[in-house]
Formats: sequence, C-alpha cells, structure tokens
Amino acid sequence: MRKEKKMVATLSIIAIIVASLGYLFYYTQTAKKDTLVISTTTSLYDTGLLDEIKTTYEAENPRVILAFISAGTGIALENARRGDADLILVHSPSQEYEFMQEGYGVNRKIFAYNFFTIVGPSEDPVGIYNMSPLDALSAILKYGRTSHDAIWVSRDDGSGTNTKEKALWSASGFNYSEIQGEDWFVSSGSGMGTTLNLANERGFYTLSDIGTYLKYKSDGLITLEQMVEEGESLLNVYSVIAVNAERISTVKYEAAMDFVRWLVGESAQNLIANYGHDAYNASLFSPAVTVIKDHSPSELYQWIQNYAFFESGGVLYECPPEWRNGDYGLYN
Repeated sequence: MRKEKKMVATLSIIAIIVASLGYLFYYTQTAKKDTLVISTTTSLYDTGLLDEIKTTYEAENPRVILAFISAGTGIALENARRGDADLILVHSPSQEYEFMQEGYGVNRKIFAYNFFTIVGPSEDPVGIYNMSPLDALSAILKYGRTSHDAIWVSRDDGSGTNTKEKALWSASGFNYSEIQGEDWFVSSGSGMGTTLNLANERGFYTLSDIGTYLKYKSDGLITLEQMVEEGESLLNVYSVIAVNAERISTVKYEAAMDFVRWLVGESAQNLIANYGHDAYNASLFSPAVTVIKDHSPSELYQWIQNYAFFESGGVLYECPPEWRNGDYGLYN
C-alpha cells in the first residue's frame, strides 16, 4: 500500500512538473512574439476575412500575433490617434485624408475594393429595385415623408459606411443632419451586422457594404434583398495605413510595415480574391493592387482614383510623397 501511495505521489509530482514546463515553454514562446495591434472597420471583421488574414499571416510569420480591434472607421482612427494601434484598415477616404494630414498616418496603400449596396425587404414597398442610388434615396425619402412610417435605418456611427451614406444623401440633394431627425429615419448607432439585423426585423432599407450583406444573407441571418448595386457612386475602397512613429513613439512601426508589405503582396491579394467563393459563391472583396499598378480595367482604375486618391501639387496619389516614410518599394 505504501509503495502504491509513493507511486501515486511520484506520478502526481511528475505530472505537475510536466504541466509547469509546458506552461513555461508556452509563456516563453509567446513572450518572444510581437503583438501587432490593428484597428479596423467592422465590415472587414464581420465578414470573417480578418480571421483568414490572421491565420495565414501568423502561419507565415510565427513571431507575430495579430490583434484586431473592430469598430467603425471613425473609432478606428481615434484608437490610432491615442496610440492604441500600430496600423489601421479602413474605408473612408475623406477621414483617412484628415488623419494623415494631421500627421498620424504614413505609407497608405489601397489593398481591396468592393461596392456598397442598398438593401431592403423583398416586397420593396417603395419600389426602388434597379433604380440609380440617388433616385432610390429620393424615392425612400418621399415615401417616408408621405407615409410617416419608419422606412430607413442608418448606422449613424461615424463609420466609413455612414460617411458614404452622408455623401449619397448630399448628392441626392438632402442634408443628412436635417433628415436624420425625421420620423421615417431610424439611427442604429451600431455596426453593420446589427444594422442589417434591425433592417431585417423591421422591414427597413439600409446601405450596406456588399461583403457583410452577402455573409449575413448566405448564413441565413437576414432575408433582405439587394435593391441597388454597384456603379461608381457605390464604390467602396479599403486602405491600410501605418501609424506614424514620429507622432506616436510607442507603435511597432517596422512590424506594421512588414504587415503592409505582406497585405499588398501576392499571397494576401490572392487570399482576398478567393475569400468567400466556396461559402458564398461570390468574392466578398476584390484585390486592388494590380488594378492600381496596371491602371486596368481603366474604368475601374479611374473610379478608384477619383474616389480614393489624394491630391498633392496638382497630382492624384494613393499616398502623396510627403506622407511616405522610408523606401519600402510600395509605390510605382
């Protein structure tokens, strides 16, 4: 009996030692890794693309851990301004321009694009199916003012999607800050997924990025239908921007630039091109690097240039020379 007790005690001690060594090995290996914090828009996160990027990048770069903070573009930029992120993935050129003009961002690269879409209930009470985006918004506003029924839901959260929506309302001849107080206009104040769910439950129309819409639709989470899709005015462009180490000294700048180079490289661009094909029978995003490099297809390149390039000295650039830091071979 004593021998058995000794054996049990010995095995228990060995088990504790092995477990401790395993934990110590895990801790020391993890401690050697760099954690790269990326502040990003919800549309990239909600679609699952970032999970694929994280898995692939960490497999190819075992010394790095990617940590994503998902929020609307406005919040993503504020995180970076506070020094809480090493780089950002966003889709709002006007907000990106302000961020970089303030000196917070460098080495901007456009890495993907897709299109926004106006979605709504299948019965389409306003009758906007296949209208132009501006005509569709005008019809929704007229219907709402006439019926006094809530019919439109906006993210109203300062995100890239919300910024695009404001621009579309303005192009339609309406002031966003005025119409958002009317009874037909509902504000979710939340991300794309929550807004789509609200539109689905209440029979509202809304503006969505196509990626999040397709994922939610294919996963059976919503029954909303696409009413208005594609076209230059619905173009949606995604950029990566490294936080300027001269402005925020604590950022992991070199690690951030390693990721930027990878994201615009062949491996990541192929990942983006193929993501969603098997599950959704469509690409949720399209790679942008070759379009910009080759200026082809020419019409699409012109759309991207007009919408998402920044002017400097009378020339349009995806990143003006004065906001480039170091020679990373990123630009033509």
